[in-house]
Amino acid sequence: MLLGGVGWSIVSSTQIGWSAIAPKSPGIVDDLRSASGAGATPVIAAFAEKRTVPVFRTGLGSVQAFNSVTVTSRVDGQLDQLLFVEGQEVKAGEVLAVIDPRPYQAAVRQAEAQVRVSEAKIVAAKADLGRLEELQKSGVGSRQALDGKRADVGQLQATIEAAQAEAERARLDLEYTSITSPIDGRAGLRQVDTGNMIMAIDRKVIVVVTQLQPISVVFSLPQEDRVQVSEQLAKSRGLPVYAFARDSRTQLAEGTLTMVDNQIDPKTGTFKLKATFANTNNALWPGQFVTVRLLLMQQPDAIVVPAPAVQRGPQGTYVYVIGADDRVAMRAVDVGQVQDGVATLEQGLSRGERIVVDGQYKLQPGDRVSISGAERPGGDGQPFYPGSERSAAPPS
Repeated sequence: MLLGGVGWSIVSSTQIGWSAIAPKSPGIVDDLRSASGAGATPVIAAFAEKRTVPVFRTGLGSVQAFNSVTVTSRVDGQLDQLLFVEGQEVKAGEVLAVIDPRPYQAAVRQAEAQVRVSEAKIVAAKADLGRLEELQKSGVGSRQALDGKRADVGQLQATIEAAQAEAERARLDLEYTSITSPIDGRAGLRQVDTGNMIMAIDRKVIVVVTQLQPISVVFSLPQEDRVQVSEQLAKSRGLPVYAFARDSRTQLAEGTLTMVDNQIDPKTGTFKLKATFANTNNALWPGQFVTVRLLLMQQPDAIVVPAPAVQRGPQGTYVYVIGADDRVAMRAVDVGQVQDGVATLEQGLSRGERIVVDGQYKLQPGDRVSISGAERPGGDGQPFYPGSERSAAPPS
């Protein structure tokens, strides 16, 4: 879903951001112009519309890797091979580097040989123990010798277990000479060259692997929005979130809100949120700053007008309403939200009323106007997204 510029268009060479949503209708414009006469002030007009309007919250966010792993060596040795290319996509378990394995191969052979030695010793000890037990049964064996041999067998059994554990540790060290990626992701810059000695205790970084798909964006909103966001998130499986370039026009990705932080920053009066994006095209990159728009809810049957129609005076916000005699009157309005050049009005106008969009600075209440151009509102009850195109129908 592309969220972009605003939805209506004015039939005039002057474009003010009310982009076309239907073919121009000469009959409509002719009707609006019909009352124009000498001495009338030329203005651009539009109709108030009733739409289902998305309610957004906008904040600045930063892109964070879903997972980021610093790859190091678990064993000491000379770096024998680097098997990745900088910037390469790697899979979990893929070998990235190899420490010279020969010392560890020798250690494995030595440990396994020690196991065999211990096993041979216990075989001999068990044979001696068996003979002593037979002598004891015959009444000629020494009880003390029998007990001593049994202790020897037990000690040798423990020696075997220790040797087996040492062999297992040696095999594990040998396995660690092949350094693998623990996650799927993209390899960054290599931090060490082949031939260097690597010490595990130094935690020398070989490369950082960053998971880009999926990816996260952390952004902030004012604390006043926290309750409403939390309530809407609890009602849904995840609120839609849209990431835009810093120009706030180019949509980069669509994702889902996954987390609301458990505290408010007392210094800024904001709270943090996290959204997750599939990022299949890698449009988002760790460290990137983006404009984030959170779709909080849909507001049905909202009265909307082009934002330039709303003026501010000493008594608050107002619009110029064009009467049936083409004379204007100031009408106070309550503005809910303004986004993408669209103002949502809480009260003050009804669907189908004509308002002045451009040319207000020349007007006084009661002035007669001539309509330079206008466009009638679209159908009721349909979801409205800034930048979308859909058919328009005149008000009934």
